[in-house]
Parts: sequence; structure tokens; C-alpha cells
Amino acid sequence: MIVVFGSVNLDLIFALDHLPGAGETVLGPSTRLEPGGKGANQAVAAARDGATVLMAGCVGRDALADAALATLRADGVDLSRVSRGNLATGCAAICTDADGRNMIAVGSGANLQARADQVEDAVLTPGTTLVLQRETDPQEIAALIRRARARGARIVLNLAPAGPLDADAMAALDWLVVNETEAEWLAARHGTAPDAAGLHGVLGVGIVRTLGGRGSEWAGADSAGHVAAHPVEVVDTTAAGDCFTGVLAAALDRGMAMEEAMARAGVAAGLCCGRAGSQNSLPTTAETDRAFAPS
Repeated sequence: MIVVFGSVNLDLIFALDHLPGAGETVLGPSTRLEPGGKGANQAVAAARDGATVLMAGCVGRDALADAALATLRADGVDLSRVSRGNLATGCAAICTDADGRNMIAVGSGANLQARADQVEDAVLTPGTTLVLQRETDPQEIAALIRRARARGARIVLNLAPAGPLDADAMAALDWLVVNETEAEWLAARHGTAPDAAGLHGVLGVGIVRTLGGRGSEWAGADSAGHVAAHPVEVVDTTAAGDCFTGVLAAALDRGMAMEEAMARAGVAAGLCCGRAGSQNSLPTTAETDRAFAPS
């Protein structure tokens, strides 16, 4: 089983000819509303790849909450550990351009009221994969990681957005997933190269680094390597990193070796980039199966 502790948002998506600069207004033809948030995106990605998923987080008591939870519910994610807070449901404004690039601003809102004790010890077992990001309170993230480590769960943290986490919690991870920007931030703090091998050397945990069109790489205690990107005509990169993390967790949870899990996650992320949207762009397991040819 996969337990995701993280953010639940409603996304406002603006398709523009180009991304705005400081002080610039760019007009687009319309706005689209879609469920999002890194935690929810990763939960949906894992569920669509066939995993049993429990989501823990917090939404508000407002008109956005049910819409933010709609896709999670439709994809069979267990929402019994999602609470209702007194802040507004998290909301993101996402601008995309004609080249598929994006610019994102997030109002965290109720995500900051998600608490580690919403996930009880009984679900943190050696058969559980715990997936976390950094769009909720870092102290709650660290507290949940410590409890999960003590109970033998596999722990995957996507350090997105980049930011500090207590050193003992970081050391308790099985896998730390970063993109190139997040890897550079980490490397600068630790005085090492921003690649997976360099970060693994100083942090002592498994590192997964996504490289966009150049694929992804990993370095762990028992293996290291690189997988190529799935070829695709990029439409929108929104949620591609979340797709990669969710599918990677699902693949590891069902016992895939790391190289095969990385390759599958890369294929799913490529499919995600080939269509517009947040959760609407996440592929099903059947779609990934058709495109995935393990070596």
C-alpha cells in the first residue's frame, strides 16, 4: 500500500502564448479549473498505475474543497485521512506557454494544517511505501518520516519545492527525488556535485534525479544508473515530476527492481508531458503498459 502525505489544491490553469515577465499582463483565451497539488497528483499517479493508495492532507471548508478532491475520489484513493481545516483550500495559478513550459504560484492555505498524526502507526508497516513532498509543514513531514522509519516503512520524499528538512529526517529516507533545480540547491548546501552520485555520497540515502528530456538517474547503496527519456512531443510539463514520483513509488511498492521502476516512471512522465493539464494528464496503467517496454 502507498500512503501519500501532502498537498491538495485546486489549480487555475492559463494557456498563454508566452509566460509573463515582471509587471507584464498576458491575455489568454480562457481559464481551466483542475484538481492539483503535488501530494494529490502523486497519489492519483500511483493509483492510476494500479497501487492501493491512502491520501492524508487537509482541505478547507469552502467551495474549492470538493472540486480539489474530485479526481482522487474518482480514482479510488482512500480519503479517510483528509481533514477539513479553517483555512482556504490550497490553490495554484499555473501559466503554460506554447513550448509546454510553466510558471506556478501557490497559495498553501489548508495544506499547512495537515498533521502527521492523521496517519496512524497501524498503516506505517514494512509493507507500506510512504510518499511525501514539501508543500506541507516541514516539521510535520519530519515527524511522520521519523515514525515511518521506526516502523519499517519504505520512505520516498520528493524535495519539491526545494527547502530544508531536519537532518535526522533526511537521513531516514530510502529515496530522495529531485529535479535539476532542486539537486543544485541541495548540492550547494552540501558542497558536492549536483548529480545523483554526488548527492548520494554526502547524504547517504538513495537519490533519484530527473533530467527532463535527458531522462533520469539514480544512485543508491546497491545500484546506480541512468534511463533515457520517453520520446514525446511536449505539450505541457505540468505534473510530469509528480507523475514520475507517483509511478516510481507504485512500481517499487509492487516489487520492481530500481532500473525497471525508473524506466516505467519515465515512460509515464513522458506520456504526461504529451497532454495538457494537471491530474487530467496523468496516464492510466494500461496507457503506460502499452508504451513501456522493459529491457
